[in-house]
Amino acid sequence: MRFGNLLLCILFLTSVPNLYSQSKTENLFVITLDGLRWQELFSGADAALIQNGQYVKDTATLIKRFWNDDPGKRRKKLMPFFWSTLAAKGQIYGNRQKNSPVNCTNIFHFSYPGYAEILCGFSDAQNIRSNEKINNPNQTFLEILNHNKKFRGKVAAFTSWDVFPYIINEDRSGIYVNAGFDHCEEAKLTREEKMLNKLQDEIPSPWSSVRLDAFTYNYAKAYIKKHHPKVVFISFGETDDFAHDGRYDHYLNSARQTDQFIADLWDMVQRSKTYRNKTTFVISTDHGRGEGDDWTSHGSRIEGSDAIWIAVLGPDSPAVGEVLNSKQLWQNQIAATCMSLLNQPFPEQGIEAGKPIETCQQDVNKKGSEIK
Repeated sequence: MRFGNLLLCILFLTSVPNLYSQSKTENLFVITLDGLRWQELFSGADAALIQNGQYVKDTATLIKRFWNDDPGKRRKKLMPFFWSTLAAKGQIYGNRQKNSPVNCTNIFHFSYPGYAEILCGFSDAQNIRSNEKINNPNQTFLEILNHNKKFRGKVAAFTSWDVFPYIINEDRSGIYVNAGFDHCEEAKLTREEKMLNKLQDEIPSPWSSVRLDAFTYNYAKAYIKKHHPKVVFISFGETDDFAHDGRYDHYLNSARQTDQFIADLWDMVQRSKTYRNKTTFVISTDHGRGEGDDWTSHGSRIEGSDAIWIAVLGPDSPAVGEVLNSKQLWQNQIAATCMSLLNQPFPEQGIEAGKPIETCQQDVNKKGSEIK
């Protein structure tokens, strides 16, 4: 009987599917939109803000472009790729109106701690407590992958904010990072790369530490076409900076344009033999923002600044769409989720890290289903 029971136990265990060993994801694109509020993502333009002359210079044009009385149609006007392709084929978490909370675990609710939490999988309040250009003492999952023989030299990052070489710890990690106002400086430049270098010098940015997102995206796209990296991190910055400037019109227009960048990138992936049906997009934000006049700000003193969202699109993530009634999810789960999608172990690094979001790779019978 003991042998029989042991045999039955072995048969049962070997028949249970391993959630991550069956992963089809071979390539991963992690994309962030700095400080894009969950309110706009899930409900579109804010009625009070879009009509506020303090934040909008041409209300009539903005209403024509982004307004609809129906929040479902309104959000699709703002983020058409999210609410057509991604909602139809992927998963979107973070709508608090539908009981799907996602939050930061770091206590600061601004960019360096947020990005460090996304990339490292935990918050480190002792070492990461400002936006200063200090090298991250912790390894990001990008660095862990770049030290892996399978991914070495195939990890790259493109960011609008010039602090990312420090967040990623470019020198120690060995990752290719193009950030801020960096040029493409490879030995053999394509015509496209030469033109981007020229235009970036000729077109001024409104900010001293953040370039326009069009340069970030097109540098990334040129590199992807040329080198076919397996893991790419792209961080867009305009939404946060336009919000700090109090320009709700520019904030909305930038969100719409970034949605189009992501749509274009997904289309390129689906047309590529290297990436088609083998690539997952994980999309999120580093922090939330306040409501009302506090929409321009974020931080530990601004209520709602810890409220974020996560979206996933790829061959291992069933088409759930907008997730309802989800259990509480956290920003520190993104790194572990990315590693799991690539079927890679994720070391704890001596600090408790977030666990993978299992529902990103879990079948659900129906869109909008309750996920526990």
